[in-house]
Amino acid sequence: MPTAPQTRDARTGSRSASVLRFAPLLLAVSVAVRMAWVFLSPNGMNLVDLHVYVDGSAALLSDNLYDFTYAELTPDFPLPFTYPPFAALVFFPLHYLPFPVVGVCWTLLTIAALFLVIRMSLELIYGAAAREPRWTAIALTWTAVGIWTEPVRTTLDYGQVNVFLVLGAMVAVRSTRWLIAGGLVGVIAGIKLTPAITGLYFVARRQWKAAVFSAVSFGLTVAVSYLLIGPAAREYFEHLLGDASRIGPVGSVWNQSVRGALSRVLGHDVESGWPWLVAVAVAALLAFFAWRALGADDRLGTLVVVQLFGLLISPISWSHHWVWLIPMLIWLVHGPLAGLLGSKILAGCWLASTVIGVPWVLSFFQDSIWLISRPAVLAWLGAVNVVGAVAFYAWVIYAGRLSPRQPDDRSPAQGQRPDR
Repeated sequence: MPTAPQTRDARTGSRSASVLRFAPLLLAVSVAVRMAWVFLSPNGMNLVDLHVYVDGSAALLSDNLYDFTYAELTPDFPLPFTYPPFAALVFFPLHYLPFPVVGVCWTLLTIAALFLVIRMSLELIYGAAAREPRWTAIALTWTAVGIWTEPVRTTLDYGQVNVFLVLGAMVAVRSTRWLIAGGLVGVIAGIKLTPAITGLYFVARRQWKAAVFSAVSFGLTVAVSYLLIGPAAREYFEHLLGDASRIGPVGSVWNQSVRGALSRVLGHDVESGWPWLVAVAVAALLAFFAWRALGADDRLGTLVVVQLFGLLISPISWSHHWVWLIPMLIWLVHGPLAGLLGSKILAGCWLASTVIGVPWVLSFFQDSIWLISRPAVLAWLGAVNVVGAVAFYAWVIYAGRLSPRQPDDRSPAQGQRPDR
């Protein structure tokens, strides 16, 4: 695995030593404040999406999974169960537990999963050295801050599954066995379709067996769904799949996909028309050239490039879907381009944007989540994540020319045998 230059390690260690000594305390305080919000705030235990997972899966008992809506706390938009039927099978056991117990455990486990995501991101950069105590302290510090970034903050507010999906993808790409790597990606895609984009990572790394088996394992989740809950599976895959309007308002500022940004700028839902097709083509080209600019052994960089592309082209990418910004920030701060001023500026801009929560601020200025048209300044500011992702791609393409390139071998790094 690649190891960053020792000189940069030394500089990082000396600058952050005083902070890192208090990393466990910093994380404990951060978690305590978050849990105080959960227990003391009137909205702290709303967890509306977790209600959809748990209460929706219970609708399997009455064979009306996709007729279910949760409206107790969201009267302006009753939330339907929008996930593949396999997700209902996974979440079904939770409805037997008291919801407050599920909610508290879900919150704490999400924070623990965030720490693991950060730890694995560092390992993808530094290899075994990232398991040293100093890097554990750095991971704890990142976790303490990451809790308050908008994607994680809103994931915790809603009781969303996003951090667990990112963790699943991380475990998959770190595995040296194609059965585990591909199988895990297929399973998490069976729970929520968005992680399926991880299959492109296997293609980029020429891990063909893992790429093929990710599709096979997803197919197995579909087969299991048809076998156990056939009517729900038929309704989803034969009628509901691809219906973005059922997921939510495309034009809301919370939707940070290309389609959402273009729709707000043009004042109407662009759907899959030519503006969207052109934007997707541009995003694909930028992602491709950014990938080509990376070092052959840069696994975290490749993963981030792929996942940002998935977020851009998805019809709806709510702000809480953008948990991949955390690994992206880690790559900018600790990765092969970390010493360059541009990386520091880009990381600073992204961190400021995601801690402030630009979509959250702008949400106070939209009259309705269903209203697409808005003043130009609000429309363009609402494209913050799209613009930031494009800036990331552009910087990687440009900076890759400044850094010495390794041999253009996109196969796994020496010592890895992912197709065993």
